[in-house]
Amino acid sequence: MQTGEKPGMYCSTMTSPRHKVGATSSIQYKMSYHKLAGSEPEEGEVNLTHVQAEVPQDTYQRLDSDQPAVPAAMELFKVEVTDAKARNFDGFEDTNKSPLLKEDGEKTVPYELVYVPDDNGIMLVAVQGDKTKPAIITYHDIGLNHVTCFQGFFNFPDMTPILKQCCVYHVNAPGQEQGAHQLPEGKPYPDMDTLGEMLMSVVKHFGLKKFIGFGVGAGANILARFELAHPQLVEGLVLVNCTSKPATWGEWGQQKLSSFYLRGKGMTSYSQEYLLWHYFGKKTMESNHDLVTVFRENLAKSVNPYNLSLFIDSYIRRTDLKIKRELDPVKKKATRTLKGAIMLIGGSNSPHLNDTVEMNARLDPENSTWIKMSDCGGMILEEQPAKLCESFRLFLQGLGYADVLKIRATRPAQSAESSDLHVTSKSKGAPSPVFV
Repeated sequence: MQTGEKPGMYCSTMTSPRHKVGATSSIQYKMSYHKLAGSEPEEGEVNLTHVQAEVPQDTYQRLDSDQPAVPAAMELFKVEVTDAKARNFDGFEDTNKSPLLKEDGEKTVPYELVYVPDDNGIMLVAVQGDKTKPAIITYHDIGLNHVTCFQGFFNFPDMTPILKQCCVYHVNAPGQEQGAHQLPEGKPYPDMDTLGEMLMSVVKHFGLKKFIGFGVGAGANILARFELAHPQLVEGLVLVNCTSKPATWGEWGQQKLSSFYLRGKGMTSYSQEYLLWHYFGKKTMESNHDLVTVFRENLAKSVNPYNLSLFIDSYIRRTDLKIKRELDPVKKKATRTLKGAIMLIGGSNSPHLNDTVEMNARLDPENSTWIKMSDCGGMILEEQPAKLCESFRLFLQGLGYADVLKIRATRPAQSAESSDLHVTSKSKGAPSPVFV
């Protein structure tokens, strides 16, 4: 019983699947409580969720056997009662505490919010880390911002050593940050090419010579456009759910209707459901209700619907990247393609998996890697952070940061030992590692 429960007698009923003789396993039990005597507890005082019990042994017998009867009450141990409350996205405006990376003991992580002006709008940039270290620029997807898109991933323990050796610049599209004021009506919102070009203001403002890009969805498309225009400033790109083609008629119709509702009626259930499908895909929405609930609440409370409608309009009016795979060494120099190292990622159940496959077919195989993450939908940063972190670390080391990122690999709980991961820096132009 939970602490604070009123006196009374309760009877518990428990159901569990059958197990073979002598099996030892961890089982999820569903427990319900029926009052036998005593005063009725107030609402919220009895709140047991996700009761997990480990059964040392299940013994079954035949009815005609002489073996002793199975005890009426099965002994359970290592019972854990956890609350399934979804996490919140906190720390948007607090410049003294980073919502993106937890503090390590007494060492605080430098974090500040900077508004970077541009002729086409103002961008909020969250700077995290020492500005003298290698730069990583992130860009979020539609309906998200620098915290809701990247907080879960950058708070993942395996990412902490990486971030302490880098400085991350989280860029928010104009009007998409938490608590943003509504943009003036009638003023045109930047298109995708302009949004990409606006990153030059960020580069100049912080004096960056080169950076590594990390984009999701619409943000990945924006970073790809910047790399096509300024390849000398980009060392490499990590592109999650990126597409290189214009919107299809089906996507255009759904996004246009969602934008219409956002502009006229605010965040409606139709807009929520479509954006959630855009993030996760159908399978994850049906199986991971807690994670979906977090983002559903964020869309309802933390997003300016009018500003989001403008961003969506720009995304569905995107043009083709016009990149091409050219294997002829003579023609390759004049071919329009992404020049830096590219890691293209898609989830096995992502609604954008085919977009990443098509884009991969248009990239140069010598400097690009396509990764298909198993057992996840479109929100790979939330669903498979360990796999993504490992791939990102290898990607950085493949760019030549093996000596800079002296990181001990943290393994899952079943492995008690940590091992150093040694990856030789590849020479310029050599093929990137292949991930499956």
